[in-house]
Amino acid sequence: MKLQFRHQSFQADAAKAVVGVFAGQPLRSSVRSKSQWQELFMNEVFGNAPITVPDDRILKQIQEIQRNGQIKPSDKLEGRYNLTIEMETGVGKTYTYIKTMYELNKYYGWSKFIIVVPSVAIREGVYKSFQITENHFAEEYGKKIRYFIYNSDRLADIKHFASDSFINVMIINMQAFNSEDKKIDQELDDFNSRKPIDTIAQTHPILIIDEPQSVEGGKTKMTLEKFCPLFTLRYSATHKKDSIYNMIYRLDAFDAYNKRLVKKIAVKGCSFSQSIGAGYIYIQRINLSKGNPTATIEFETKSGIKVTQKAGTGYDLFEKSGKLPQYQDGWIISEINGRDSSVTFINGRTLKEGDVIGKNKEYLQRVQIRETIISHIEREKRLFSRGIKTLSLFFIDEVAKYKRYDNGNATGGDYAKMFEEEYNNVISSQDLSDIPEYAAYIKNITAESTHAGYFAIDKKGRITDKLKGESVKKDAEESAYQLIMRNKERLLDLAEPVRFIFSHSALKEGWDNPNVFQICTLKQGKSEVRKRQEVGRGLRLCVNKDGERMDENVLSHNEIHDINILTVIANESYDKFVEDLQKDMADATGDRPSKVKEKLFVEKFGEERATDIYDSLVKNGYCEHGALTEKYYEDKRQNAIKAPVGLEDRLNDIIAVLDTIYNPDTPKTEDSRKTVEATLRTEKLKSPAFRELWKRINSKSSYTVDIDEKELIKEAVKKLKGSDSQDSASSDPGLTVSQIHINVECGEQKANATFIASDTRDYENYIKTAFVARYDLVGRLAKETWLRRKTIVNILSQMPKEKIALFADNPEEFIREAVRIIKAVKARISVKKVTYNKLNDTFGIDLFREASANKGQLDYSAIRAEKHLYEYVIYDSETERKFAEELERHGGDVEVYVKLPGKFHITTPVGKYNPDWAIAFRDKNNIKHIYFVAETKGSAAAENLRKIEEYKKICAERHFAAIGNGEVRYEVVDSYKMLENAARG
Repeated sequence: MKLQFRHQSFQADAAKAVVGVFAGQPLRSSVRSKSQWQELFMNEVFGNAPITVPDDRILKQIQEIQRNGQIKPSDKLEGRYNLTIEMETGVGKTYTYIKTMYELNKYYGWSKFIIVVPSVAIREGVYKSFQITENHFAEEYGKKIRYFIYNSDRLADIKHFASDSFINVMIINMQAFNSEDKKIDQELDDFNSRKPIDTIAQTHPILIIDEPQSVEGGKTKMTLEKFCPLFTLRYSATHKKDSIYNMIYRLDAFDAYNKRLVKKIAVKGCSFSQSIGAGYIYIQRINLSKGNPTATIEFETKSGIKVTQKAGTGYDLFEKSGKLPQYQDGWIISEINGRDSSVTFINGRTLKEGDVIGKNKEYLQRVQIRETIISHIEREKRLFSRGIKTLSLFFIDEVAKYKRYDNGNATGGDYAKMFEEEYNNVISSQDLSDIPEYAAYIKNITAESTHAGYFAIDKKGRITDKLKGESVKKDAEESAYQLIMRNKERLLDLAEPVRFIFSHSALKEGWDNPNVFQICTLKQGKSEVRKRQEVGRGLRLCVNKDGERMDENVLSHNEIHDINILTVIANESYDKFVEDLQKDMADATGDRPSKVKEKLFVEKFGEERATDIYDSLVKNGYCEHGALTEKYYEDKRQNAIKAPVGLEDRLNDIIAVLDTIYNPDTPKTEDSRKTVEATLRTEKLKSPAFRELWKRINSKSSYTVDIDEKELIKEAVKKLKGSDSQDSASSDPGLTVSQIHINVECGEQKANATFIASDTRDYENYIKTAFVARYDLVGRLAKETWLRRKTIVNILSQMPKEKIALFADNPEEFIREAVRIIKAVKARISVKKVTYNKLNDTFGIDLFREASANKGQLDYSAIRAEKHLYEYVIYDSETERKFAEELERHGGDVEVYVKLPGKFHITTPVGKYNPDWAIAFRDKNNIKHIYFVAETKGSAAAENLRKIEEYKKICAERHFAAIGNGEVRYEVVDSYKMLENAARG
């Protein structure tokens, strides 16, 4: 296949804008320069001729270009010179700046260019673009560009770049001159003890920065200045708002969609929708507020619906849910940690922001993979007869889930196995009898051969999560790299079996392929990549087997978005994905108006006519409450817009103004909290009081416990079965699980780039059949409860059949809840008979040096302290903040205190336990020290320290009794006064 290229008016307009900035500059061929050392050791240097147009004229020309492009005029020049070009992903940004090079050479004779890119992936994509457009541009301009990728082992390329009078381009990724290998900036023998970068600087190249928002860190900016550029062109779809310098051309997401220059986006949002079951909880976010962080939590209620509440310490899910039994077991918030964004409950469970219980992400990911394959086959069946290859792209959260290494041998990870299972399931369910050619095509492709991955490569040639690799080693990854990154034509050929591509961060920006029709986001938690970057990998209009782009030159206006549809299979609800995508698009629309108002028309039509136009829009049903209606877009499609009386000849001008409007909801918040670091006070660490305190509490211990196995089995079965009480307030349902329901909601872009939902499906039975057979129930329970398989078999054999049957409804939750119940029974029995013994091993004082890097936000999660071991106390809750303030105020009694680091812990039968505080007091006569370990809780009442929390308290008391020889007190308190009473008592 050979990709075909056509002249596009918008690409020509972007090049024309750059050329127009320097109107009046004389046409001059490359300028020769030769120094004494070059006469002896090198050829003469050909550089770009200097700019002779005065700055004030250049500014006026920029302002005129901006007004014509409906861009707010600049009030000054940004440097000499920075020019910004905004082009939506997928419209041919690289093609555009190659064309711009030719135009600048044609009009002004400039011939030296350097393209700076942020990653290897983009570098390879740019290099490929030069290759495939070479003949196309040569036919138009009668000459070819000489281009190369900078390589520190081939510095002769720089000599050729400088000494050649033709158009020359160097492509360099920022890692090349930010890495430890800085040959480009070193004095070298090959350059007669000169620096290669100085040779480049003599040419005064024109810098083209591709994706400047990812390139221009402080270190890179300093290096770029050493190139002594003539001027700088900055190309991106997602410029940072504080780095837009003299924008001279804009083709944003809104324009690109309306002009049919990119694919239409459809969305399949995949999310859980569960019935009442075993404790569904979703920690949506941690909210930092002065002194009192809160958590936004989603949970279920007795009415059968989910609610979202902002909760603080002491929030009781059992009470708030209407006393649902699944929240009865200690689901009261004990602390909210703003430092690591977590919520801890008094039953000992800690959930971080984004965590969910009552769900299993593997179920959701399987549905996403299946839906991607279904969308792929549906699209492929429609496009196969047109000779259009269909590709799908998966973004994953961890490379090991796609490919693992066992003793150097690569094997398929969970995602690869899941994909092959689901692919075979989907294909086997297809009836392709009416399309025999396509059936034959599918039959010849195996599940194993139709997927491949592109990832960064480590020094051992193994795929890795981190983007560090400069090259790909000689193993199986080489073929995938060549296919995905360098041989786009082969990947687009129907003869090539690879149709599904898996990638981590390596394809996050810069890489794309015109025939990606599905993008599936398997990543979990917060995404480092914005929605527009993700969808950008597949926005480009597709091509057929002849390399012909499916655009307005081949298809009708409506057909373009019938053929070119990009479906995103998201790991979140449809509403959430669409909301975030539209916010991203709104951010990219710059200063576009968001509402239809009279004043929009004043500049072109005058105040009186502006009122007439607005009234006409409302009267004809084109505008409601400032928003354009579907009727407007339908009439526009049919060329049937009704013009205001007397303005029929200016209808196109009116539509041009309306085309600038974009109206998603784009709320913004600013956060200016000051971040502080808890620096260790070395003098306090070395003080006698702290050293004595530490000597008394730093011993480790071991525990022994004698469990009666018969009692354990009996009590576990009883708790798993539950009680038969008719009193709903006191009944115990025992083991319960929620049935798995995964909703797939679909929708797509309509007029004005807005989204409309169209269909919803529910997965339930499929999940059961896909997962249940794969579990070793006894093995999992034995492993996670630390009990023998025989003991687990005895427990399960005594459970009612209806309880065992719950396993099929939700295997993962069945195991999780059974483990929780069995471990609680085991803990209760264990703690009764636990004894502690002091060990010779101790915690090292270096724990406090390691913890000194803790950071917090002043007055939100940190307060300044004088008696603390660190300059600041980084607190997790309002109770901790108040307690620390009280310790500071009682200066005569408290000599030194510390919030204990997380690595300081006590081992217990119910998990590791990290006490809050260690404190050194003076006694009431100010003669002797009292050493205290304290745990702060919002309420220290015993009835609130439920189960696991209470078991840990008992174990802590026994631990300190064993190691302290009566010299250390341990207590759970809720105030300094309570601590003082315990210490003096």
